[in-house]
Amino acid sequence: MDEVKVKLQRVRDYMKKNGLKGLLLSRQANFAWITGGGDSHVVMGSDTGVASVLLTEKRNYIITNNIEAGRIKAEETGSQSLKIPSYIGCKYRPYKSTRTQFTFATHMWYEEEKRLALIKKICPLDKLGTDTPLNGAKLVNIAPLRYSLTPEEIKRYEWLGRECGISMGKVCTSLKTGDTENEIAGRLAEDLLAKGIVPTVLLIAADDRISKYRHPIPTDKKVKKYVMVVLCGRKWGLIVSLTRLVHFGKISAELRRKHNATTEVDACFILSTRPGAKVSDIFRCALQTYKNTGFADEWRLHHQGGATGYEGRDYKGTLDCKEVVQENQAFAWNPSITGTKSEDTIIALPDRTKIISPVPDWPMIEARCDCRWCGGSVSIMRPDILTK
Repeated sequence: MDEVKVKLQRVRDYMKKNGLKGLLLSRQANFAWITGGGDSHVVMGSDTGVASVLLTEKRNYIITNNIEAGRIKAEETGSQSLKIPSYIGCKYRPYKSTRTQFTFATHMWYEEEKRLALIKKICPLDKLGTDTPLNGAKLVNIAPLRYSLTPEEIKRYEWLGRECGISMGKVCTSLKTGDTENEIAGRLAEDLLAKGIVPTVLLIAADDRISKYRHPIPTDKKVKKYVMVVLCGRKWGLIVSLTRLVHFGKISAELRRKHNATTEVDACFILSTRPGAKVSDIFRCALQTYKNTGFADEWRLHHQGGATGYEGRDYKGTLDCKEVVQENQAFAWNPSITGTKSEDTIIALPDRTKIISPVPDWPMIEARCDCRWCGGSVSIMRPDILTK
C-alpha cells in the first residue's frame, strides 16, 4: 500500500479506539509524517507549522491561510513525485510516491479567528483529538503511530543518514588547529543546507569544553588539540543524529581508555536494540557495561539517547521506561564518558539493527558487549577518534 494510506489507516484505527471523530495534527513532526515527507515550517524554531492536517473518519483536510495554501498544495501535499536527490555517491535513485488527495480549508491571513470556525465546521471539538492545545478538544500523543517506519521512510532515512555522514566527514577531515567552534558549525551547516538538510542541532566543543559541558553550543573558542562535533540533521521531517571526535597529536592513555569504554557501552545499546526488546532491559545492559569498564556513574551526567524519527528523541531510555522496540523503529543512543562520546542513528530492522549514519573512511574500533541481552559475547565496529 502507499505510505500515506498506511498511515491514514493507523490514524483512523487510533480514532476509533479512542472514540474520536477527528484528529488535528499541527506539529511539524506529525505533518511531515502523515503527508509522507511534507514540510509545514516557516520558522525553524517552532514545533508547530503553518498548516494543519485534519482527518475525519472519511476525509483528509489541510487547514491553513491564503499565504501558505498554494505552496503547501503544490509542493508538500500534491501528487508530484517525491524525489530523493541523486547526488554523487547516493545509492538510491529518485522514486515516485503517490500522495493522497487533501481538501484545503483556507482562511485569509488577517482572519486567524476563522481557523477555529473551519475546524468546528468539519468536526465538533468534543469529538476532536489534537496534538497541540485547543480549548474543547482532547490533547493526544500520536508519536507511537510513527514508530514503525514504512519502506519508503526507511529509504529516505538511509539517504539522509548517508548524506549527514558525508557532510560530517568532509568537515571533520578538513579541520585544523585555530579553527573556531563557530567556523566549524558554519561549514557543516553550509554543506548540509546545500543538500536541503536542516541542522536542527549543532554542538561543537573544543578542548576543555568537551569535558565541561554535555551540550556545548558553538562559541568563538579556537581548537588547540581536540574537538567534538555533534549533529542532528532533518529532511522530510526525519532526523539523523551523529557525533564524531577529532584529535591533533597523540591521544593520551586516559582518553583512550575512556573512549574505548564509551564505544563498548554504545555497542551494548546498538546490539540489544532489536524488535521486541524492552527499552528498560537495553538500558540495564548499558549501565552494566558502564560499571564493567570502570565508569559506573557516568551515565548520570547525561541522558543516553533513545527513540528517534520525526523528533530528536521521541522518548529517552531509562530504567523505568515502559516502551518496547518496534519493528523498523529508529533509535539514536549517545553514551558519553567525560571527555568523549559515541553516537549514530540506527534502525531496528526485523533481521538486524542497521547503522544508517556512517562517515566514509572514518577510523573504526572494535567494541564488544558481553551481556545476556545482546546474546552473549558479540562485537561491532564503532567510530574511533580521528587523529591528525
